[in-house]
Amino acid sequence: MSRTFRQSERALATATSYTEWYAAAAELDRHEGRDKWRSELESDDYDYRLLASRVRVLKKLRREQDVDRMIFRLREELHGNLGNMANPALYQHARTGTKKLINEYLDEVCISLKMLCDSDIKSLPPMRKRRFLKRAARSFGRSCLLLSGGASQGLFHIGVIKELMAERIMPRVITGSSAGAIIAGIIASHTDAELEEMLVPSRMKFEWARMFGITDMIRGTGVLDQSLLKKSIDRNIPGMTFLEAYEHTNRILNITVSPADPNQFPRLLNYLTAPNVLIRRAALASSAIPGLFPPVQLRAKNFNGKSVAYMPQSRWIDGSVHEDIPKERVNRLHNINHYIVSQANPHVVPFLSDETDAKGLLPFIQDVVFKGPLVQIEHFLETVQQHFEVPGLGSVIKKAHAMARQTYSGDITIHPDRRLMSLGKTFSNFGEAEIEKILWEGRRATWPKIERIRNTTQISRTFDRCLRCMSERYRYVKR
Repeated sequence: MSRTFRQSERALATATSYTEWYAAAAELDRHEGRDKWRSELESDDYDYRLLASRVRVLKKLRREQDVDRMIFRLREELHGNLGNMANPALYQHARTGTKKLINEYLDEVCISLKMLCDSDIKSLPPMRKRRFLKRAARSFGRSCLLLSGGASQGLFHIGVIKELMAERIMPRVITGSSAGAIIAGIIASHTDAELEEMLVPSRMKFEWARMFGITDMIRGTGVLDQSLLKKSIDRNIPGMTFLEAYEHTNRILNITVSPADPNQFPRLLNYLTAPNVLIRRAALASSAIPGLFPPVQLRAKNFNGKSVAYMPQSRWIDGSVHEDIPKERVNRLHNINHYIVSQANPHVVPFLSDETDAKGLLPFIQDVVFKGPLVQIEHFLETVQQHFEVPGLGSVIKKAHAMARQTYSGDITIHPDRRLMSLGKTFSNFGEAEIEKILWEGRRATWPKIERIRNTTQISRTFDRCLRCMSERYRYVKR
């Protein structure tokens, strides 16, 4: 092993920014010949012939400015996994990305879309152009960032978000459950400029965990003082509704809440399903961990802008109980077909498998040891539900089964190092040094995933930019 190789390994381990990490990763890829693999077209993991032919056709049409044929091609052939180019195996070879042919194809598609958007051709009037972009974007789909629960460990999400924002690859659609609902609420209710000032460890105040006294516990329905959690949420999330936040930041916020009433169903709150609900109260409800906090009544703004009870008879609890990662619901509402998950639940992370996990006997044994008990627990709880009605415990068993049977990962899953997860700190108030540390963990955990996220979101981000540009031009023309 050469001295340069060892230096690059050290640089990778001690990098303080993504730029430094990527430079070290690129050097290691060169030493190991992985950059050569990236330059080669051939691989059994994707249809390189198909992608190469699409690149040639799009380049030709662009040179000739044949917009009609270009629109026909893009409308018929544009697909997020064309030729299996989204195959996770294509990201297991090099640290710095995948085949350069895939990058070339993505770049060519985006250049073509921008050319169509910016063109001033008589045969492509604004209405036709906008109709094509909207339909193609709908057909292509888009990505969503889903933030899990995790109590204090949920601050990990902020480190992930800071890196995605720094690289300009943050999805517009963001979903949060429990602690993730609080973080998602903060992000969706503040502009990028506001977040840059706010998300500094020295300014972040997340004191939320305080035990009740014995007398209070006997009188109340929870162990922790919910008023402190409410103050923390109100300090970080302005008094906006879902619709107001959408209009302020253009981000689409979703928060999951679970019913305290067995005859109610889980809900995904957003600017479409609950436009006037206050984000603060939705985040409080989604964070109401059963046994620790009492259920919460949602509140909304009425026609006159006054805060009133929303569904007054219903109370809501921790969104993670039924849907920590609500993929199906967010897909139906927002046309999502690609899921980036930031997972910080300490009871979930040990059971996760990375897309890049090694193959072989040892990883197989680790999977059996970690995941086998989880499967057995899920089966046991399902059997109990089917065959018994346990007085006083029916609701608890139902919630436990809902948690055990969920899927907690996505197409791309970012999570802390298992060795750094600490159950003992899950319900603690973090000081500035601890906040700095967990944000750092989130940043570092994101770096190996950035190029894959950049690629998988590139076309949908281009659609968003083009449609926004068209809307601005159309408004300008109307005036």
